[in-house]
This record gives sequence, structure tokens and C-alpha cells, in this order.
Amino acid sequence: MSTLTRSPEDLGTFLKARRSDIDHATVGVGAADGPRRVPGLRREEVAQLAMISTDYYTRLEQGRLASASPSVLDALASALHLGPDERSYLFQLANKNDRQRPRKPRVERVLPQTQLLVDNLRDSPALVLGRYLDVLAWNRLAAAVFTDFAAVPRRERNFLRMLFLEPSVRGRYVDWSSLARICVGYFRAAAEGQGEERLSELVGELSLRDHDFRTWWAEHHANYQTHGTKTLIHPTAGEYSLDWQILHTADESQTLLVMTAPAGSHSLDVLRQLDSCAGSA
Repeated sequence: MSTLTRSPEDLGTFLKARRSDIDHATVGVGAADGPRRVPGLRREEVAQLAMISTDYYTRLEQGRLASASPSVLDALASALHLGPDERSYLFQLANKNDRQRPRKPRVERVLPQTQLLVDNLRDSPALVLGRYLDVLAWNRLAAAVFTDFAAVPRRERNFLRMLFLEPSVRGRYVDWSSLARICVGYFRAAAEGQGEERLSELVGELSLRDHDFRTWWAEHHANYQTHGTKTLIHPTAGEYSLDWQILHTADESQTLLVMTAPAGSHSLDVLRQLDSCAGSA
């Protein structure tokens, strides 16, 4: 569990967000009530499913209780149909140890040969991504296209997180929602069966802070797309299109995201212009 102490308001916000994503008909409550003004479960319905009082749950969601016992958290995780990742994050928010603690994650390191390969890709932005899409390595052109990754704190240097929460990265894509949904599905497929704290941390934070992520993650769609074409926009260079593909590295838990532009294209001119500006900075 994280050593960071969470506030009761954080726990309440998470509970409210999760209950709003559940279709009441699928859990067998309120089926005869007819159409609802807002989606999701009502507070009294969550309390009913968790077998706790409505008043207790209301105070918990409103941040008027300091925390909840592990048994109550167990019941809420079941009532809200939380997966292993969301469940672990719930316990973190309540500052409690989860009896189903995930295994300790191993430190991800990039092989020197992989780093050399990335550095040698002169006309192609390239990123090495970890098993949870942490940005482990990049070349100069990737930093010019997206952002100065070296200036981003390590725990925040995650491609999925930056795609949703960092305007400097989110704003690079003309059709942001299309790519973001692909990344959520890819992340879902890559994380299937995992239960590490890093996964719980990312899913919990993104679910709490971004409605689109919360909605798409709850759909449980996996995506194995490994190539495509996307249009990007740069503040000074304007719009340009790049082909992208995902390749496996020698470490099978890591992938290489490479973006390319056809020879003689406007997009290749833009990449060379960005690289030239980065090299002279």
C-alpha cells in the first residue's frame, strides 16, 4: 500500500464515481423504478448491496467519516463490482492494508542495446514502454514531438496517464478520443490478470480524474491493435500525419512504439524541422 495518506474526500469521490458507472438493472436493484434522471446506483442501493446502513454509506461518500473497516471495504468492493485494480485502490484511499495485496513490482530497466536502437532512429520518434505503458526510454525526436520526458517526474511518466491528464501530450492528437480509446483497450489487454500496485495506482487515479477514462475502462474492451496512422499537431509546425507501430523488444514485457513518415512527405519535413530545433536548443 502507498505510504501517502489519502483524505476522506478522495475516498468519497472514488465511491461516487464507481457507483455512477454501474447499471442498476445488471445488479438486480431498482428494476421497477423506470427511467432515472442520472445513471448508476443510488446511495441506498449501494448500501443495500453492501449490507450496511444508508446513513453510514452516505457519510462515507460525503467524506464525513475518517475511513472504513476492511470488512466494509470488502463489501463495497463486491457491491460496486470492482476488479483487482480498483479494489486495491479503494483500500489505498481508505488507508487500509488489503488482505489481497498485490505482489511487489519489479523495477523495469531498458537493455543498453534497446536504448542504442532508440537513439539511432534519426527520423522516427520512438518510445520504449513498460508493461503498464510507463515511458522507460525515448529519443530526441520523441521528446520534440510530445514533451520533454526528462522533465516529467518518473511516477508520472506514463504514456496513458499523460495522454489523459497532460495537456501538452493530449493536445498533440487531432483525433484524441480515437487514440485514447485504443490505448485504454491496449492497456486493458496488457494488464489482464495482473494485480500490482502500479496498475491499481494508474487505474484509480485516471478513474478519479477523467470521466472518459472511467467510462471506457468500465466497458472492459481489450484492444490488440499494433499499428495505424494518426494526425498530430505541433504549436509551430502545424498538422502532420505519422504511421505508428508497436514492436516487441528483447525484454518481452516491454514494447517499442515507433512513428514514421513516408519518404519525401510533408510529415517527414516536419519531423526534420522539429529535430533540427531540438538539436539547436
